[in-house]
Amino acid sequence: MADLLKSLSYAASGMEAQSARLRHVAENISNVDTPGYRRKLVSFDENMADGTVQAGRVVLDRTPLDQVYDPGNPLADATGHYDGSNVDLVVEVADAREAQRSYEANLKIFDQARSMTQSLFDLLRR
Repeated sequence: MADLLKSLSYAASGMEAQSARLRHVAENISNVDTPGYRRKLVSFDENMADGTVQAGRVVLDRTPLDQVYDPGNPLADATGHYDGSNVDLVVEVADAREAQRSYEANLKIFDQARSMTQSLFDLLRR
């Protein structure tokens, strides 16, 4: 019984971590055209005490910012360039899709464990 309850906890922590990841992906996508914006990356940390996972520290992607040529922009330097963002929409969409699929997999595990727990309770009631 304890293992079934642990699996619920593992799946719930995975869904919560993927949800946090998806929030940061959405923030990156919404700031794709923001000058000077650096992409946010989320790591996952495993809790060694109980085996659950959680979203870790958010770090900024240190890849160089795109140089945008727009001499009429107030942020432009003497050469007519300014720092754009380092967000790549293709990468962000792929990350969002991966987070969604991981969330769905954890949800299926959660539903299966819940169903097995319910079946166990039904057997014990007889």
